[in-house]
Amino acid sequence: MSLPNTAIETSIEPVRFREALGHYASGITVITSHVDDEPIGFTCQSFYSVSMSPPLVSFSVMSSSYSYPKIRRAGRFAVNILSGEQVRISNRFARQGADKWQGVEWRESPLGNPVIDGSLHWLDCEIHAEHAAGDHLIVIGEVKALNLQKAAATQPLLYFKGQYCNLSAHGVV
Repeated sequence: MSLPNTAIETSIEPVRFREALGHYASGITVITSHVDDEPIGFTCQSFYSVSMSPPLVSFSVMSSSYSYPKIRRAGRFAVNILSGEQVRISNRFARQGADKWQGVEWRESPLGNPVIDGSLHWLDCEIHAEHAAGDHLIVIGEVKALNLQKAAATQPLLYFKGQYCNLSAHGVV
């Protein structure tokens, strides 16, 4: 099979790169931890599974993140997988500076991380490894506990082409 004869760009503009990646639908999570009596967290769409044995997951975070150095210091984090009804939570934790936790109901996980009420599921992790990658860090966590909610009809919160979306009512392909 041959590819069409098209020019290959040698310099990728960040805006075009972001637009291209926006065509890949992803779930939305909030990565949380608790350090110095302070709950911390940030919205993250670059989350994925890495290994089944041992159970490893990963997320990417900007190297300049305000929250991640505190999470690193705690050595642990929870992944809150957001439901379709949690757009407000996603937007709140995507901001920097404001009190993200005001009005947010949460409880502690077995490792002491904040678990946001209403999340589809959560994973409780210890930091396993960290790798520098351009302007981001790739963080790998070993899952130590998890909770699968029983609400089968609840949809995940998805992000596609720069906006939130839900799965079609026609089912999942």
